[in-house]
Formats: sequence, structure tokens, C-alpha cells
Amino acid sequence: MIPDVLTVSQLNRLAREILQQNFPLFWVSGEVSNLTRATSGHVYFSLKDESAQVRCVMFRNRAQLVSWRLENGQQVEAQALVTLYEARGDFQLNIEGLRRAGIGALYEAYARLRGLLEREGMFAPEKKRQLPRFPRRIGIVTSPQAAALRDIMTTLRRRAPHLPAILYPVPVQGDGAGDKIAAAILLAGERSECDVLIVARGGGSIEDLWAFNEECVARAIAACSLPVISGIGHETDTTIADFVADRRAATPTAAAELASTGWFAAAHELAALGGAMQRSVRMLIESRMQRLDLLAHRLLHPGARVRRDQEVIAHHLTRLHAALARRLRHHAIALERWRWRLRQARPSIEAHASRLALANQRLSATTAWCLAKQQQRLGNLAAALTQLSPQATLERGYSIVCGSRGEVVSNSNQVAAGDVVELRFAEGWAHGRIEQRG
Repeated sequence: MIPDVLTVSQLNRLAREILQQNFPLFWVSGEVSNLTRATSGHVYFSLKDESAQVRCVMFRNRAQLVSWRLENGQQVEAQALVTLYEARGDFQLNIEGLRRAGIGALYEAYARLRGLLEREGMFAPEKKRQLPRFPRRIGIVTSPQAAALRDIMTTLRRRAPHLPAILYPVPVQGDGAGDKIAAAILLAGERSECDVLIVARGGGSIEDLWAFNEECVARAIAACSLPVISGIGHETDTTIADFVADRRAATPTAAAELASTGWFAAAHELAALGGAMQRSVRMLIESRMQRLDLLAHRLLHPGARVRRDQEVIAHHLTRLHAALARRLRHHAIALERWRWRLRQARPSIEAHASRLALANQRLSATTAWCLAKQQQRLGNLAAALTQLSPQATLERGYSIVCGSRGEVVSNSNQVAAGDVVELRFAEGWAHGRIEQRG
């Protein structure tokens, strides 16, 4: 029985029970929108058609069973239970299973345009322009009321407060937003008032971000003479503009950080250099102060300096006199020693003359004896040589026989019968003929 007055909790609980009792498990088709993945693993999204939408939740144990990645714009069929989330009174579907029902119209258009532009080479890395390291002005294409503009300006004030920004106001969603965004991008390029251009918008569903998926915006970014940074949506949102832009940032804040990276790094480097300079100057001052203290201790009155110098001179004179006296004594002792050695080394002429005469006598006697001995030896050798000479043998009656070529014949085999030989005697010679040999 329903009481007369219900609390909100009772009302929501009754409504949930009625819904769950009257709606069994069923299938519903629609297009996925506003997709969110929680850190817990649960997936939250909306299913919609042309005129209505409904909130859905798919808990982690069911989401893990889906073999494909769920994305915004996909047309799906969901097996669901109708329920009501009591804490907020939200009507929702608990999704038990999912299957593909074809690609949604928006997603199909997105994929078709992306393929077309990719084939044209608009996403090619070599077409990406370098961002200036130190831009003088930054252009921003976004809505004046957008939270993205506040995030960008807050980031620029924090990282590069001196850097001016020029806003090109445009609507970022709704009918005609794409054309206006494209016109603003081209206008910024024509004016060349800034060095880099940020195209930004906060997060939202695929429908909210659709203006940045239009072909006119993509071609305007490609034709813009300025480097373009896209900071559209949240980190998981990716639009056609992100692919065409020279650099993609995950968020508008990240886009501002990219544009001011050079100035921010330079500020940090300048701060570091300033700190290093202060430390160097402080150390130099401290060193000079210490040297000044040392010089102050060394600074004397002129009279005191003169007296100190006089004492030093007197001390050096005393040392000089003592050194001279020691040197004179040393040289006197050395001189006396050399005199004594000279006296000891002086020769005796009479003794040396006597020794010289005696040596002369001994030399004369030895020379005469050696000469007589050598003459006797020469005579003996001459007599022995005479006894052994061939001439002495010839004088005893022998002769020498020589052949026709002058060779000495000592064997009968050296001649033959009829050979002419020469006979040499002690005196003279003769020729003969061999009659017979034995």
C-alpha cells in the first residue's frame, strides 16, 4: 500500500521497482553519444535517434565482454533493462550486451571526409609547419563565452604574461559555425597580426564538436599562412581539424602551453641565469671583501714602514758582514792548503839531472848490446839460408829440368819421348831431347 505522503527516496524506489517489473530484458537501437569511460571500468553514454535520447550505463563486467571499441557516432543495438538511478532520479538503461548496427550518420560523414583529406595528403607530416619559438602575438579562434578562452588566457598569463593575444570571435557549435570558423582562420592568415594561431573549443559530444569536422574548416587550416595549433575538446576527442593542424594539443590549456613553450623555457633559463649571476656577484664581492680585510691588515703607517725597513736592512747588513767574514776565512784556509801542496809538488832539479844521466848511460849500453845480438842472429840466418838455397844444390853437381812451358819436371810422367827440355846448371843452361823415359 502506498502511503499518503512519500519521501523522495521512497518515490524513486517505487518508480524503479515499477519500471523493472513492467519492462523485461529487450533490445533497443540508437546512436552512441556523450561516451565516457570511468576509471572504475564502467562506461556511460547516451543512445539517441532523431527526436529523443536516453542515458545508459554499462558496468565493467559487461563492458569487458564487448570485443570492439565503443565510440561516439556508432549505431548500435543494446540489450537493456529499464531502471531508475535513485540517487538522482535519472531514468536510464542498464546495458547487458551490445552489437553493431552500422555506423551512425555523423560518424560515417566523419570517416568519409577523413579518408578524402588523407588521400589528398593534407595530413602528411612534411606539410606540418614549425611553431615559432618566440611568437610576438598569439591569435585565438574560439567563442568569447567559451571556457576554452578562459583556460588559454589563464595559461598565457601564467607562462608568458607579456605575450599579447588577438581574439577572432566565432560560434563553436550550431548551424553555420563551421563556415564562420573557416572564415576567421582565413582572416587571421590574411591579416598576419600574429605568429601562431590557436583554434580551440572545450569538450562535448560528437554533435557539439561537429563544426570542427567540416571540410571548410579543414581546408581553411591547410590554406592558412600561419602555423595552427588545434586544442579542441578533451584528450579523447579527435576531430578532422586535429589531423590537418600543424600541432594537436589534447586540451585548450595544452594548446596555450605549446604556443608559449619557448617563452616559458626562456623565462626559466633567464631565472636560472639570474640566480647564477647573483651567486657569482655575491662570491666576487665576498672575495673582494676578504682581500680588502687582508690589505687593511697589511696597511702600515709610513713611519712604521720606514722603521721596519730600517730593521730589515740592519739585519741584512749583519748577515752580509758575517757571510763575508766566513767567506774570507774559508778562502784563507784554502789558499794555505794550496801553498803547502805546491811546496810538496815542487821538483828537485839536481836529483832529476842525476837520474837522467844514469838513464842515458843505461840506454847507450843496452842499445849496443841489442845491436850486436841482432847482427849475430842475422849472420846465422844468412849462413842457414845459403846452405838451403837451390844454387848451392846446383853447385854440388845437380841440375834442374824444365819443360817446354818452363815448368819444373820432377816426374818422368810429365814428359814424353821426343820432348825438348831445358837443363839449368850452376852456371849456364842447355837444351836436350828426350829419347826414352822409364
